Amino acid sequence: MALQKHHTLLLIVLASLVISTAMGLRHGFGLFLEPMSSDFGWGRGVFAFALAVQNLIWGLSQPFTGALADRFGAAKIIVVGGILYVLGLCFMSLSTSALGMTVSAGLLIGFGLSGTTFSVILGAVGRAVPPEKRSMAMGIVSAAGSFGQFAMLPGTLGLIEWLGWSSALLAMGAIAALMIPLGAMVKDRPSPKALGDLSLRDALNEAAGQKGFWLLCLGFFVCGFQVVFIAVHLPGYLFDNGLAVQVGTTVLALVGLFNIVGTYTAGWMGGIWSKPRLLSWLYLIRGVIITAFIVLPLTTTSAYLFGIAMGLLWLSTVPLTNGIVASVFGVRHLSMLGGIVFLFHQLGSFMGVWLGGFLYDLTGHYNTVWQIAIVLSVVAAALHWFISEKPLPRPSAPQVTP
Repeated sequence: MALQKHHTLLLIVLASLVISTAMGLRHGFGLFLEPMSSDFGWGRGVFAFALAVQNLIWGLSQPFTGALADRFGAAKIIVVGGILYVLGLCFMSLSTSALGMTVSAGLLIGFGLSGTTFSVILGAVGRAVPPEKRSMAMGIVSAAGSFGQFAMLPGTLGLIEWLGWSSALLAMGAIAALMIPLGAMVKDRPSPKALGDLSLRDALNEAAGQKGFWLLCLGFFVCGFQVVFIAVHLPGYLFDNGLAVQVGTTVLALVGLFNIVGTYTAGWMGGIWSKPRLLSWLYLIRGVIITAFIVLPLTTTSAYLFGIAMGLLWLSTVPLTNGIVASVFGVRHLSMLGGIVFLFHQLGSFMGVWLGGFLYDLTGHYNTVWQIAIVLSVVAAALHWFISEKPLPRPSAPQVTP
């Protein structure tokens, strides 16, 4: 028993370090929008499109990397994902064209993220932790991703100011390389097949037949739209409104810092109260916060308060959403099913980051995208209200008569 607890604790620590590195580096990409676009004379749409492709590839590949992790364990997937992440950062530092940006920041880093982030990592944690502690454990690991954002954003800005954006990306590649040995040490074991477990195809068919599964997917689309639009375009939005570049960096760092509290609290609350109802309230409050941010006068103080408030709600959706998938469908195919839900998150991310750049180049402002984000908050709140987290009935083992 003590050995099992030690193994579980080690897995949670390693998983937290991997996701902290992957998400911490990823949340700094918005800081490269202005210097790269200025140096090459791009509109913001070029950089935004590359990151939109990144989020799309991340999402499209996630069900497949999740299925591979369910079958072969997470370690191999994390190692391959880490290698692709490093290559993407190195090639991004050499990019001088829209095509180069799309291949490096879009394709390579997109595939890298699919192997080093939520579905693969939380799937491994979900299999290792007892059901009554699963939501809390997922909250802890999700919070680690937020700590990475808080810790690395100021460092990323410092690297850009010290080395320039190209060399800063190479330094980030060296940091990303740490995920490779960390991932190799993750001793995740696929769940042994038991009587009554579904095959991969049957699990897909079962999920496809559940209305709640699709409502969860659509709700996660909204989360992706909002958070990635904000993460990439908020520094530019603040800069356009006369605030210093450092303010945007500090706001995103505050998001990361307070999301540590938010994700941990969400995981804890998800073990006590209804996870779908918690998600409904979370999205409604997000809508209120965004409305207040764009309606009230914009100052450095209001920007910092926005970062704090959004941070408390930022990735709080992740342990709750993955917890619902685990509760309803079990953990045998958790990484794969969680990957499908995450695909919709990334479709939303694609729309949020791309639409932000497209409409900015078209109109010169972000007002329309902020308004869309508010409306989507109300839609997501309504969708989650009708989701059930009760486990689906499964056939039990046949009774053996003497």
